[in-house]
Amino acid sequence: MATTSAPAAKPLWDPWNAEARWLRWLTLVWLGMGLAMLFSASYPVAQQTTGDGLYFFKRQVLWSGLGLVCFTILVRIPLQRWFPWAGILCLLGIGLVWATHVPGLGVSRLDASRWLDLKVIPIIQPAELLKPLLVLQGSWVFGRWFYHPLWFRGVWVGLFALALLGILIQPNLGTTAICGLTLWVMAWTAGLPLFTLLATAGLGILAAGVSILSKDYQRRRILAFLDPWGNAQGDGYQLVQSLLAIGSGGWWGKGYGLSLQKLFYLPIQYTDFIFAVYAEEFGLVGSLFFLVLLGSYTWVSLRVMWRCPDLPTRLVACGCLMVLVGQALLNIGVVSGMLPTTGVPLPLVSYGGSSILSALIMAGLLVRAAREVG
Repeated sequence: MATTSAPAAKPLWDPWNAEARWLRWLTLVWLGMGLAMLFSASYPVAQQTTGDGLYFFKRQVLWSGLGLVCFTILVRIPLQRWFPWAGILCLLGIGLVWATHVPGLGVSRLDASRWLDLKVIPIIQPAELLKPLLVLQGSWVFGRWFYHPLWFRGVWVGLFALALLGILIQPNLGTTAICGLTLWVMAWTAGLPLFTLLATAGLGILAAGVSILSKDYQRRRILAFLDPWGNAQGDGYQLVQSLLAIGSGGWWGKGYGLSLQKLFYLPIQYTDFIFAVYAEEFGLVGSLFFLVLLGSYTWVSLRVMWRCPDLPTRLVACGCLMVLVGQALLNIGVVSGMLPTTGVPLPLVSYGGSSILSALIMAGLLVRAAREVG
């Protein structure tokens, strides 16, 4: 009599479960779209300013390669092995942010000192590199909040505030808002007391208000946002040109590489306002496709959060989702005139080595959290 073999036992832990696979492929699609758009948006200005139309694109590819190396390493190392080092790395990141205020080290561009020249490596933007470190250390601090001694909680809340202050006075209100909101949502997810959450939210709003009132250019940005057409040749010029680019794209867009606004009408078209070029070339349909990509990324990330085996891992997924998708939505809101202008890049799309490296590191942490789902 023939015998049938028993079915193979299902592994208790799938190192590449569905969520991890989806997040990996969504990240690669997002990155591929970003590199294609950067090539289109940056070629004319690179050709005029450097004589090499591929100048910005080639540098972005190099930084993307470094980011993918970090991504590959991170998805293979358990998060528990990173938590003991997160505090030291976070302190280093905070130190680099404050070093941008040191004469000779900080590099100023457009009246802001957000970059750091350490002489031995390319110029970096420490606030971007600090984002994944804040997520890692915030996950450890908030994920074990009720187990940590009171002094430990107080020290790290103070250090997080110091980090945000260092970014705010660069000045960089947009990045401060992203980092502060990410830490706040992580704390809320961890179940911190309501009084603590309300107090920190109030202090954050107060700090933002003081920054806006004390910086003339930030007040002018708010006024330009309220009525960009009223000063279309002045403070409203950037937003007006962005709206013209988006509106001229129509349903299907003008076609890849055929944007007119990128031809020196729209400023910083390959960094913070690159989505306007994308919308002009791919239209409403292409813009909706990108929003669907962000929605898919959010849905899979929320599934990871729901299924995470422990709170610190859940908070890593929460923080990475907040920075990647939250910052993307903030950027799109600014470019489309729904939010006041702030200097935040579109993750995995805008030009910037520190930005794309930081985004790929956070994507790697998110995929690693997904791999640890039981």
